Amino acid sequence: MAWGKDLKVDTPSEPGGCHYLYPLPRPQGGYGVGFMVEGDKFVRIDVDSADIVAPGGGKRGMSTDDIRRLYLGRVEASPHEYTDGQYLRIQDAAGGNGVLVFETDEAGKVGDWHIGVPPQVDYVEGCS
Repeated sequence: MAWGKDLKVDTPSEPGGCHYLYPLPRPQGGYGVGFMVEGDKFVRIDVDSADIVAPGGGKRGMSTDDIRRLYLGRVEASPHEYTDGQYLRIQDAAGGNGVLVFETDEAGKVGDWHIGVPPQVDYVEGCS
């Protein structure tokens, strides 16, 4: 209800299981934003839209260097599971549980990003 628009609900395979809520209508060629729910709790937001800016200013299309400048001293890089890119993981500056993760491609450009709480924020394949 807080979203204020229609949502498509992916039904979890079991009660309390991981699933997504997607705003309708969905953009062509992606999903825009997805809300992950697991254990009946909202735990993560996934973004594949260049129009949506992450807390701190990061967004799709930026370079690894841009992200490192925006989140100075807080970027933890690790190899991407499926590409020659990286995961750029940023812990909440205020010391909370929140984590922001940018995924880069082999050219060092940000594609998708997500924000949430561990362990769900670190799921490589969303709910899969």
